[in-house]
Amino acid sequence: MSAGVKTVPVRAEEAGMRVDRWFKARFPDMPFARLQKALRKGEVRVDGGRVKAADRLEAGQSVRVPPYQAADKTEGGRKTAGGTRIDDAAADPKDAAFARDLVIHRNAGILALNKPAGLAVQGGSKTTRHLDGMLVHLKFDAPERPRLVHRLDKDTSGVLLLARDRTMAAKLGRAFKDRRTRKVYWAITVGVPEPKAGTITLPLSKAGAKGSERVEPDPEGGQQAVTDYAVLENAGTKVAFVALWPRTGRTHQLRAHMAAIGTPILGDGKYGGSGAFLDGEAAGRRMHLHAREIVLPPGVPDAGARITAAPPKPFRETLDIFGFDADLADASDPFEEAD
Repeated sequence: MSAGVKTVPVRAEEAGMRVDRWFKARFPDMPFARLQKALRKGEVRVDGGRVKAADRLEAGQSVRVPPYQAADKTEGGRKTAGGTRIDDAAADPKDAAFARDLVIHRNAGILALNKPAGLAVQGGSKTTRHLDGMLVHLKFDAPERPRLVHRLDKDTSGVLLLARDRTMAAKLGRAFKDRRTRKVYWAITVGVPEPKAGTITLPLSKAGAKGSERVEPDPEGGQQAVTDYAVLENAGTKVAFVALWPRTGRTHQLRAHMAAIGTPILGDGKYGGSGAFLDGEAAGRRMHLHAREIVLPPGVPDAGARITAAPPKPFRETLDIFGFDADLADASDPFEEAD
């Protein structure tokens, strides 16, 4: 049971929040039914007045929070997109150092991580360890846990941005939606794209059973999907080191597009089948797709900064096997003349 009535001030970064969403963010263990009852009975008050769930808060207002019985961990907490529940208080402290070691850029509004391959961003029915469950360890000096604003596939490594408050989450969300955030990936492909630089425009649609993340080309009814690509180096016709710029953000877009033009990403059996593997190359068992850089959009701290993430060891080892030079790849912009 909470210790009596509380009066809690609305922070500047919470201005504009709905009352019910404010309670969910500040008091995640308050059962939804208890909040609804408190609102109906007038137990929740803002600056002394009654409010409804959809009313908006202003910075500096005082919210009366009534006593409540905290929900059980099996019922409370915060639900992720994958359906699992997260209780920040129950987050594994052993993950704290691991999560903080992933940080490669930090300012007042944004964190950037170098996500390792194999770590899911969000949970699911069979995924209990994921980045979303570690975000409580990345609050640092902020009053709340950071927020996810985009995703990377579990087997894709590289730069992942987090917003440190809801205002920044909205700004970054709009920037991604409006395509004002430049993202460049590195990939190693089986085969060499021809021509060696170009644009893939191929609509994609979700396919497979419900809950199965897979897309397929659908020129007639699919969602627009556009990818710029440039071959950085190639080893004959066998393998290429490629830069990719997804102009749209569809699920598995880069993987589906590269497979569609006959040069699947090395190790991506889901889209390339057996053609995504090379005989005798142990490194090819892992998918070779890495989010190399993000340029921060206008209107956020450090706007225009280029944040880069070092590729993981298996990716670097494959570069060495074929004599590809990551430093040379960084020496010039493969998309300098792109719009």
